[in-house]
Amino acid sequence: MKEAEECVDIEEIRREIDAIDREVIELLGQRFAYVKAAAQFKKNADGVKAVDRFNSMLEQRRIWAEEFGLNPDAIEKLYRDLVGYFIEEELKHWESK
Repeated sequence: MKEAEECVDIEEIRREIDAIDREVIELLGQRFAYVKAAAQFKKNADGVKAVDRFNSMLEQRRIWAEEFGLNPDAIEKLYRDLVGYFIEEELKHWESK
């Protein structure tokens, strides 16, 4: 993978962005596998939702966003949506057990 400054044209930049996005999506798939596996340790729907854990996770992601020069509000929204989806899927998985 090239550094952004090493790219010589827009097509090369787009290829690198696509490669990064593919890796991000692959990692999200791995994250989802852990989410589904966690369902076996949850005793009830409130345990699946884990509101306190959800809120502390969002706060940690905001800190990480700032460390990497990203907008913490944007990262929080992204994770709020993503993890909200994962919680819905984990609930389905938990209820099917």
